[in-house]
Amino acid sequence: MSKQHFTSVKHKQGMAFEADINGFKIQMDVASDTHTPEAPSPKPFMLAALAGCTGVDIVSILDKMRVTYSDLTIDTTAQLSEGNPSIYESATVIYSIRLAEADRDKMDKAVKLSIEKYCGVWAMFQTFCQLSYEIRFTD
Repeated sequence: MSKQHFTSVKHKQGMAFEADINGFKIQMDVASDTHTPEAPSPKPFMLAALAGCTGVDIVSILDKMRVTYSDLTIDTTAQLSEGNPSIYESATVIYSIRLAEADRDKMDKAVKLSIEKYCGVWAMFQTFCQLSYEIRFTD
């Protein structure tokens, strides 16, 4: 049986909305000529979902490999198309991590497994966006 996701988004005021995702509240807002937003706009949440999805995979895979690591950060940048609707045309995911030099190949393997096999958000993004990634090892 396939899983189903459900969210509810409620208009608050102006361009502000509150999403309820399994009881977790997330605020969204959009700037206008007369309004300064008090929360992120909706599109960057897609980038956060991409980073979070691949991040969960990376942590799971590295833990199974018994790799000791710290300071895992996943940054995303994306380029929007011109015109309406503007969509992400390209995005780069940058993984930064501190681990032993001997384990760098394992991190590379974990990233490849995530993006090629496990991360559903990565797979969805690939249908409309050119994706690339980079791994940065910190000391």
